[in-house]
Amino acid sequence: MPKDHLNTVFKGALILSISSLVAKILSAVYRIPLQNMVGNTGFYVYQQIYPLYGIGMTFALNGFPNFISKLVAEQPDETSKSLIARRAFHILSGLSLVVFFGLQLGATWIAAHMGDVNLAPIISAVAWMFVFMPWLATGRGYYQGKFLMGPTAVSQLIEQVVRVAIIIMAAYFSARLGWDNYRMGTWAMSSAPLAAICSSLIFTAFGLRYLLAPAPAPTHPLPSYRKLTKRFVIEGGTLCLVAAVVILLQLVDSFTVMRGLVHQGQLPEVAKALKGVYDRGQPLVQLGLVVATAFSATLLPALTDALAKRQPIEFKRQTQAMVHVSLALSMAATVGLVALMPQINRLLFGSLEGTTALRIYIISILFAALITTYTSVLQSLNEYTAMIIGIIAGLATKVLANYIFVVHYGINGASAVTVLSLAVMFAVMWLGSPEDLQQVLLESGYLIKLLALSAVMGIVVILSCHQITALVGPILANTRGMAGIITVIGVLIGVLVFVAGAVYARLFTIREWLVLPYGKRLIKAVAKGKEHHS
Repeated sequence: MPKDHLNTVFKGALILSISSLVAKILSAVYRIPLQNMVGNTGFYVYQQIYPLYGIGMTFALNGFPNFISKLVAEQPDETSKSLIARRAFHILSGLSLVVFFGLQLGATWIAAHMGDVNLAPIISAVAWMFVFMPWLATGRGYYQGKFLMGPTAVSQLIEQVVRVAIIIMAAYFSARLGWDNYRMGTWAMSSAPLAAICSSLIFTAFGLRYLLAPAPAPTHPLPSYRKLTKRFVIEGGTLCLVAAVVILLQLVDSFTVMRGLVHQGQLPEVAKALKGVYDRGQPLVQLGLVVATAFSATLLPALTDALAKRQPIEFKRQTQAMVHVSLALSMAATVGLVALMPQINRLLFGSLEGTTALRIYIISILFAALITTYTSVLQSLNEYTAMIIGIIAGLATKVLANYIFVVHYGINGASAVTVLSLAVMFAVMWLGSPEDLQQVLLESGYLIKLLALSAVMGIVVILSCHQITALVGPILANTRGMAGIITVIGVLIGVLVFVAGAVYARLFTIREWLVLPYGKRLIKAVAKGKEHHS
């Protein structure tokens, strides 16, 4: 690959990574004020239907654009690229219309199986988003296939900003005007198609030129619609499945948690509020995943480059750095959030309800981060079998066990099954991955050092929080303001203990330190300290 072209690829990957990071943070953060404005039951109403939106956006933003970009990149000239994009648009249009009419006609049936027929209008509202999915996915895929990431990045940010603004406005007017929760939910989910329309405008010129104008004569043979559809189902479907793992688990929750709580003996209104409490864990897990995967993702271009240049030793080093950084950050985030959960729950959501369930749910960050990292490496190696089997095994675990665990253990059971499902997914992927990739976790005592360091950090943070609570008294400690102060102090203590322990135990190589924020400064500071003592 020429150097200029490689620089373009790296620059594009960086632009897309930054926009994805901002979009993910927005997607996680807005749900905290939403829950505060509409309460547990209102949050339940929104979260019950959110997985349908999440799956649609995974199709339009990650899965199908990545597959279409691969199709476009395979074509030898501009005419072939535009014609393959046109065919992809036709196939996706057929798929999206099937999903759209399925959701519209089956809205009442789906809502009834979720245990709440009042959700039907909200399902109908979100269904309109799928009408715009082919336009978005094809436009993003076409430009990504030409290594132009700007249009995808801009459309992604527009979609999130517009959607979040409409949701917060709906919550505000709901609280101000006294709307019922289902009316609020319908307006909030109407944000999905409206945001899709706004982000689709970025691809207007592309669509008018390449998708709706008369087709030029082909310059090279193109795959038939039949072969292309088969590739969409197998390759594109796999990419969508990988990208939507966590959302699919949430979809299972939508069909089982509410019904399981009612079967347990809870009144429907109480069950809805409890499901809203359980759903508090989702934005926390999302934020944890952003932290855990953002920095390791910066190694992906180097990983791709090493593979393209057939440098197996460099590829292994980059893989090791990526896995080690992701695992360490996800472990630190998980242990820190578990230790600080009572204070975080009070600070963000105004109560201690569901603290145990949230502590269990938070462990999802650890396995979800590992799954994300391993799937990135396996995709670069074109190893899809272990991924597919792992995801199917994890989803099967969730589907088979969730309802039973909810009936017996309430929302604690739902949290436990989510963690178990992700653990099964990762275990299958790890066992099915090449031996070199398996050894990355086990070599040089890395895992033992990390577990010991995380345990020390967790104990120190918990003891510190208990000490502060004892000093200020239980009444003041239970206020949101003091919960915020204790959380900030706990985070600072946790970071200091973890970083100091990582330096002392030599947890990371120099390459791995350089990936982390301020890692370069830390290496210089440690080197100066050694010189001073010697």
